[in-house]
Amino acid sequence: MMRSMRMHRIAVACLCLLLVAACGRSHVVREGGSSRPRGADSPVRVSQPKYGATVVVQRGQNVYRIATENGITALDLSLWNDIPPPYTIHPGQRLRLYPGGQGKVAARPATPSKKPTATSPRPPAPTPVVVPATSKLAWRWPADGNVVGTYAGGDPTRQGIDIAGKGGQPVRAAADGVVVYSGSGLVGYGELVIVKHDEQWLSAYGHNRARLVNEGQLVKAGQQIAEMGRSGAARDMLHFEIRYNGKPVDPQQYLPKR
Repeated sequence: MMRSMRMHRIAVACLCLLLVAACGRSHVVREGGSSRPRGADSPVRVSQPKYGATVVVQRGQNVYRIATENGITALDLSLWNDIPPPYTIHPGQRLRLYPGGQGKVAARPATPSKKPTATSPRPPAPTPVVVPATSKLAWRWPADGNVVGTYAGGDPTRQGIDIAGKGGQPVRAAADGVVVYSGSGLVGYGELVIVKHDEQWLSAYGHNRARLVNEGQLVKAGQQIAEMGRSGAARDMLHFEIRYNGKPVDPQQYLPKR
């Protein structure tokens, strides 16, 4: 029972990149808190989508367990299936193991099906996420410093940019929005803040020394939300991501030219 409860808490922490604002509040913490969830068995750092594949939820499973068993982060699994807080899934529910065009998936429980045979039709090819060339949001740089790591489409280890700086340097919101996650439950991100800007756009700020905002808090573009640090990293820097309908995009395509 205790293990199940711990895994559920980790799942909740990982799922806060969802496009929702109704999250419970968390306390602002300083560097030194655990960045690796206890009870997690080899957490997945980057997702390997299985295009066209789905899985039917079995009794006793939760989002974190299904994601880990399929080589996908709980974060991405929740985004791809539009699972809202409190991130409850039910036996018989079918989950997609790849991103869809609008981040939607049928949430209705699936009826028991026969094992696929050689004559079973193949699932239709997924609709790719169309990323706009521009955004209506007035993006601004989240921190001062040189870009030392760039985005690379198709490379699951380079889903954003890294901005070098000094420990304690201000990290600012890149656009107006609401904080949907403030914590350290995502392995590889350290102390992390995630801001929802609208129903399609999110931004993430990782490796902070300290988080200065709580979940549910409204923030303005340029407002300090964290202090730069090296939690989960080898040097002081900010890892910054922009996501459109759950899909990572190149932040430098939308940030002002320097």
